[in-house]
Amino acid sequence: MILECKHVWDYISGYLDDSLAPETKDSVQRHLEHCEICSAILDSTRNILILTADDRIFELPVGFSERLHARLAQEIDGSSREPDED
Repeated sequence: MILECKHVWDYISGYLDDSLAPETKDSVQRHLEHCEICSAILDSTRNILILTADDRIFELPVGFSERLHARLAQEIDGSSREPDED
């Protein structure tokens, strides 16, 4: 079975959970050996899982929350505006 990238992306979670059928797992593994993009997606997904499972608490810099909210509001307002007509 030959997989395209879009199919591999559907299998990433099952691949990480080791819940794929053996034939599918082998096909995903073969694809990952030759595809840098899918390998990067796999690594990124694995890193996200590791980070979200980490129960350590990190102190954020003073004012971070306010700056984050201001930036989000700026991005939301900017994306909802119509382009100026000349």
